[in-house]
Amino acid sequence: MSQFKPGDVVVRKSYGGDIFFKIKELKDTPGQKEAVLTGMDVRLVVDAPISDLEKKDAPSILLYRHQCIQNQAKSLKNIFARRELDRKSRDLFRNGEELDVDFFEVPGKVLHLDGDEEYLEKCLSTYKQLGVPAFGFAIPEKEQPERVVDLVREYNPDILVLTGHDAFKKGTRDFSSLENYKHSSYFIDAVKRVRQLVPGRDDLVIFAGACQSHYEGILCAGANFASSPQRVLIHAYDPVFIVERLAYTSINESVSVRDIIATTITGIDGVGGIETRGRYRIGYPRSPY
Repeated sequence: MSQFKPGDVVVRKSYGGDIFFKIKELKDTPGQKEAVLTGMDVRLVVDAPISDLEKKDAPSILLYRHQCIQNQAKSLKNIFARRELDRKSRDLFRNGEELDVDFFEVPGKVLHLDGDEEYLEKCLSTYKQLGVPAFGFAIPEKEQPERVVDLVREYNPDILVLTGHDAFKKGTRDFSSLENYKHSSYFIDAVKRVRQLVPGRDDLVIFAGACQSHYEGILCAGANFASSPQRVLIHAYDPVFIVERLAYTSINESVSVRDIIATTITGIDGVGGIETRGRYRIGYPRSPY
């Protein structure tokens, strides 16, 4: 086991090296040595035998991270371009010129609970880049149902995000049974508890789920958006890009489900939802203080 250590970046040979992972933990199991792996850009935690791992060298890691940064930068560029078009479509412009209106913007406020502290930090950094006001807490998936209601009361968000890690059991054929999922039942329970406090889906917008989560169950519990319709892996930033669109769409408009899913990296196989009103408001006038 000495050739691997926590923090090493590896791929699984049996899967063709399709996903880069960090080793979170090394452990001895009966008959073999295993590693607990976390995806570098997908919300996935898996156990893998040491014999199936291949350590990646620095140039490969650098190239992988560069590609991830490029994908994110492209998404951010598209978001800011869309926002500019949205602003010009409102009553703040005439003939392409900005009116002399001293307005201010109030985007939707986000409360994000994540079972993975590293992913949470990435999401909070991206919210900041996008100008989305957000509060975040690293809370294990199984503890989220117990803590989410108090946090919603304290922060009174417009948008609630419940994420972390999930997966269905190896060899699963019955994708309808919650017993075959690692954390879906916790996401569902958390959503149900919040909906007892805030029943209206336009009063509090909820995104919940992670990789391979029980999509239908989470939506039925009261979420507006959830993962994963085709039980696929989802990208770490998919919830952020959905939330940004909600936070910057006017409360007078409904967000097109097709359009909002198109902003994600994973796409329609990984995330889905129902028609929802935006959470963005314009205020007037701006205070000089």
